[in-house]
Amino acid sequence: MIETQLHMWLVFGFIAVAMYAFASDRIELEISAVAVIAGLLLLFYFYPLVDKQGNDLLSARDILAGLADPALITVLSLLVVGQGIVRTGALEKPIRQLVTLRRHHPIMAIALVLTIVMVISAFMNNTPVVVIFIPLMTALAERMHRSTSTLMIPLSYASILGGMTTLIGSSTNLLVSASATQAGHAPIGFFDFSVPGIVLAVAGLLYAMLVVPRLLPNRDAVTDGSAPISGKQFIVQIEISPDSPLVGERAVAGQFPSLRNITIRFIQREEKLLLPPFDDLVLRPCDSVVFAGTRKSLTDAFADNPEILHDFLENDEQSDSEPNDKQNTRDQTLAEVVVAPASRMIGRALHQISFHYQTGCVVLGIQRRSRMIRTSRMTDIRLEAGDVLLLLGKRQEIMELRNNPDVLLLEWSTRELPALALSLRARLIFGAVILSAATGFVPIVVAAVAGATAMVVSGCLNIHQASRSIDRRIFLLIWAALGLGAAMQATGGASYLAHQALSLLDGAGPAVVLSIFFLLVALFTNVLSNNATAVLFTPVAISIGTELGVDPMIFVFAVIFAANCSFATPMGYQTNLLVMGPGHYKFMDYFKAGAPLVILLWLVFSIFAPLYYGLL
Repeated sequence: MIETQLHMWLVFGFIAVAMYAFASDRIELEISAVAVIAGLLLLFYFYPLVDKQGNDLLSARDILAGLADPALITVLSLLVVGQGIVRTGALEKPIRQLVTLRRHHPIMAIALVLTIVMVISAFMNNTPVVVIFIPLMTALAERMHRSTSTLMIPLSYASILGGMTTLIGSSTNLLVSASATQAGHAPIGFFDFSVPGIVLAVAGLLYAMLVVPRLLPNRDAVTDGSAPISGKQFIVQIEISPDSPLVGERAVAGQFPSLRNITIRFIQREEKLLLPPFDDLVLRPCDSVVFAGTRKSLTDAFADNPEILHDFLENDEQSDSEPNDKQNTRDQTLAEVVVAPASRMIGRALHQISFHYQTGCVVLGIQRRSRMIRTSRMTDIRLEAGDVLLLLGKRQEIMELRNNPDVLLLEWSTRELPALALSLRARLIFGAVILSAATGFVPIVVAAVAGATAMVVSGCLNIHQASRSIDRRIFLLIWAALGLGAAMQATGGASYLAHQALSLLDGAGPAVVLSIFFLLVALFTNVLSNNATAVLFTPVAISIGTELGVDPMIFVFAVIFAANCSFATPMGYQTNLLVMGPGHYKFMDYFKAGAPLVILLWLVFSIFAPLYYGLL
């Protein structure tokens, strides 16, 4: 018994060190996680935990079992499925259409966007959802003449709130389910905790929409000169092909709908030069359109109408005397390069250097930092040292430019264009995963692995893209947390903590114990990782429920909700860190906005849960 207690206290020591390491910025999270696993292996190898018959109660296999845990495999597989959705832009067009329904009512649009984020996050990993919606929120902030700092934290909160409503809404939920299963309980169903989850999510969403923007500073964007300038314009030229989507497009108030937020310089039609304003002008095949646009406006135009890229590809192929077959725009990447000081391209026009023939990349636009280029056609511009070229090419071709002495690749500028042609395929796979898991047709882990495989086999992702979607920080942190959870369960640490908690609340009813337990977990999740908090407190929740003589799953669900209350610190949840830059936030901004939300959800849970579960 004494030896068992010593093992237990040693595990508590590991947990304390792990909590400090996970919360500290001084040690890489990956190193901390692997060190925790290594320490547990060494401890229980040299000082094994055995029962009276000499059986090993915690072997290396038990400590390492988290690698094959269905919850971990499900989380990683869902990350791949989510990346397939992002890579194909499967949600971008429907989202844009929904948002434009309220384009004349920006406040309603913000409420609509946050509601959509919450709903999508119930069925998809939060991180890619926030990545998709950050540009939309930025655009809405500009329309309302407000700072993005008033909207980005509500975006993160909406995604977290949506994640607490279904089993696959968050990796936290899956880990709690895995820990409960490991302790001998039945797996949690897809919608088992959705009712209280929706109550909490709706209360939190109303707070995020109505209160949080009033608590956050109206902070302007930081322009310290160190950030890359994104407002400068590229000169771009399109030769309209007979089957181009631009053929027959009519100018409205001087703008063509497919080229929104882009300034048309002029249109070359045979020997005639057409200058603005373009009232009721209709584009024809063989028109040469020269315009100026920022990289963002160009990317938006290509995302809305990917067929426009064929005009660039066809024209460039013809100029290099290559077969005129329409190149597939899948796996295309946008990047910027600078013309090097000693480049052979200096003093030569684009049509003289055969850039596509030499590199496989197409020049979409030219930017001159010193002044705005004024010339008749983009192809007639003679290049200078320091000119920036906007390129389109396959990722491998872009990366090969590192070794090209004529240009300097700006690697931070590389961004893959969404493969919109595959968006329907990605939506069908995603829908099949959700439907099969929600209906119980197959276990969640089976649906997730099959969905991830389908994303790769169908071409929505290649192996490189799929592997990049798996965050090693999440992988190693979950592995370490599961190892600590197994050690705490085997040494009786969970039961000990439950006894101590109940002794402090001697005489209190289950409803009071549940409320205090929720608050304790919610406090821990904001200083520790939400995943680690979930795994460590799930065995304690089961022990407390058993001691009180109530259904332990009530306390397990409390862990799910409380561990998702990662609102008060930026390191509490990944999406909080994602919006920190775009929102120009400081640490205290999260505390001012998030701490009241944690208290609100605690109060709502403390009132609703005892009524819903019959604890009063």
